[in-house]
Order: sequence, then C-alpha cells, then structure tokens
Amino acid sequence: MDERFVEITGRGAVSCLGVTVPELTRAVLAGNSGIVDVSELLTGQKFRFGAPVRGFDAGAHFDARARTTLDRFAQFGVVASREAWLEAGLEKTNFDASRVGVVMGSAAPGSDILNDAFTRILRGNGRPLPTTIPMAMGNATASRIASEIGAKGPVFGITAACASAANAIIIGHQLIRSGLIDVAVVGGADSSFADGFLRGWDELRVVSSDTCRPFSVGRRGLIIGEGAGVFVLERAGRAHRRGAAIHGRLLGGGMTCDAGELLNPDPSGMAAAMRAAMADAGVEAADVDYVNAHGTGTIANDAAEARALREIFASRPEPVAVSSTKSQIGHAMGASGALEGIVTIAALAAGVVPPTLNFLGVDPACGLEPTPNAPCQRRMNVALSNSFAFGGLNATLAFSRAVAWASEADKD
Repeated sequence: MDERFVEITGRGAVSCLGVTVPELTRAVLAGNSGIVDVSELLTGQKFRFGAPVRGFDAGAHFDARARTTLDRFAQFGVVASREAWLEAGLEKTNFDASRVGVVMGSAAPGSDILNDAFTRILRGNGRPLPTTIPMAMGNATASRIASEIGAKGPVFGITAACASAANAIIIGHQLIRSGLIDVAVVGGADSSFADGFLRGWDELRVVSSDTCRPFSVGRRGLIIGEGAGVFVLERAGRAHRRGAAIHGRLLGGGMTCDAGELLNPDPSGMAAAMRAAMADAGVEAADVDYVNAHGTGTIANDAAEARALREIFASRPEPVAVSSTKSQIGHAMGASGALEGIVTIAALAAGVVPPTLNFLGVDPACGLEPTPNAPCQRRMNVALSNSFAFGGLNATLAFSRAVAWASEADKD
C-alpha cells in the first residue's frame, strides 16, 4: 500500500455559488461567477463588490440554542462538514471514535460576534452576549463538528491567515500518516462581511474597485469572499474495504514560511512550498497537469506567484495549465484552500480546467496566460493547489484523480 496519499471520501462546501459541493463545482467548471455588488453591506468603503454566501438560512440548519452558540463562520463549517460526512457514508459504519480527528482553519474566527460585541459597547446600549467568547474561539467549528460526529481523536482549530484551510488539510493528512488516526475531517471556514472586518480590508487598499482579474493587465486587487470547505480523509485502502466512493486522492502537501516582511510575498517561499508538496507526493513537475493558483488579483502577489510558477515548471516542454478560481468565488480567506481544493479535484475528475475570468491580457510582470475567460477541456491526473498568506505563510496541496496512481496493492 502506498502511504504517500490518503483517500478523499467526503466533501462539503458553503460558498457564494451555493451551499453544496455540486452547486459550487458545476458553477465553477461552467465558468460562472459569484461576485456581486455588495453595496448594501458596506458603510462607506471604497469598494463595492464581494462574494458573500447568499441564501444561507441558519434556521434551516440549527435550532435556536445552536444559533446562539455558533458564530456565522462556525455555522458555515458545520454545515459543510455534515455534507462531507454524509457523502463519506461513515454515519452508517461502526468506527473507533478515538481514531477520528477534526482540524479546521480560520483566518478571522468570530468576526461577526466580536463585531457585535464592540458595537454594543461603543454605542453604549448593551453588553456583549455571554456566549461571545465560546462563539469567537478558533476551535469552535472543530469542536462542534466533533460533537456532532462523535470524534474523540485530536480536535483543534488553527489559524494561518489565508493558508489556514490548506494547513489544516496537510495536518490532517499527517495525522493519518503518523498512525494516530484513520479518519480526518479537515478544512476551513470564515465569515467575512462584518463591518469592522470590511473596514480593515478597506484600509489596506488591496480590495479591487471593480472585479478580480488574477495575473491580468489592469488588475486592481482581490475580492473578499467567504464560506467553508471540508474534506473527509481516510487512510489509504480503508475506503476500498468498506466499499465507499473515492472522489480523489490527497497525495501530499508542503508548508513553508518566508520569514520576511509581513505583507510582501517572496517567490522563493512559494516555490519551496510547491517543491515540498511534489516531493511529499512523489511526483515531478512533469507529472503536474494543472495548478489552481492562489491568484488573488493583487499586484504584488500575482507577480510573485507567477515568478514561482515559472521557476518550478521551466523545464517542461509545454506550459502547465494554470487558473485562479478566485476570479469566480472571491478570496474566501481561511476557507479558500479547502474550497479551491474541492474545485481542483472536481476539475481533475471532469477533465476541465476552470477559467480565470475577467482576464484582459498578459501582464509583462507576470508573463502568464492562466486559462483566460473560458473553461478548457484537458485530461488531467495530478494537480497542485496553492494558498499563500500574509505573514509569508505558504501551503501547497497535491491531488490526483481517484483512478490515477491506483494499483491492486492499494486495496490491500
């Protein structure tokens, strides 16, 4: 049995394009966008477009008590985890609860409840809710998921800015590899449209005034998104033995830190994460068919990532397919790595490279044409998905199609 990878048996998503995985993946592979005018949510910010989760009815998913103990980011994560757990079919099996772990990432846990608390204080008309602290905890999502599924292995939350979900996925993978657990529920969740959060981003001056056009000439910045993405990962061979469907494989992952400037991306750190992921997965640059780029649409990040991509894939006889689905779903912050991972394995399965929308032309600073404006059919087996965060935190995931790299030995 090849211990490099784990099998993906469950997926769950809450996004601007829908609150299920099929809604998300169908829309992305068709080239649709969830970026809309969000002026009604703003209080004088200089931007007016975003990618919020629309049509999410907390009352349809949680009773009144749960709604007063779970912040919106945690609600997203729990709903996505339910979809993933149901798809994995584990609720129908007898499993050792001590061998199931949960790791969930978030870039800004509790942003809604903290915004509410500060508003109450500053307006002088109330006190914070007594549930403010548990609702704002970074582990709130993971703990609730564990309670619902009965997971009694390692359960915790992590924060690594916009690499949070990717880091959580890699850590879950490593927990399985280490022998500590057999099943990991992993991913990320963030709610991004609290007023204080939006004002903070506005002051950074990196939010686009029109739309997200990664790697393109004329790009003006990122588009704020939100949501949740969750995977159920299982030890290689375990899903075969119980007859579960396998939706893809997580071959490996790489995590690096630039140890440099807080907001200035370093191409060498990005390249190091991609190399680490490929080494962990046991693949070469020539084996990679597609890269779901971090591709935020900001001036500095896109140029740095493009340079790293050119360095990694320079020896290939033909260019690797690249696109940034942030042009469709915005930047979902701590959830982005998981949502983009879900899209990546869907792209591998369908043989469709998602488009980079709003592309106006090649920027000489990037030198990259990332599947512009329309999806492209292409047979693919292996893909990378990049998540690069403020603080110089870099994470890359390596995926394969469920049928790729398979052998009879894997079923033993």
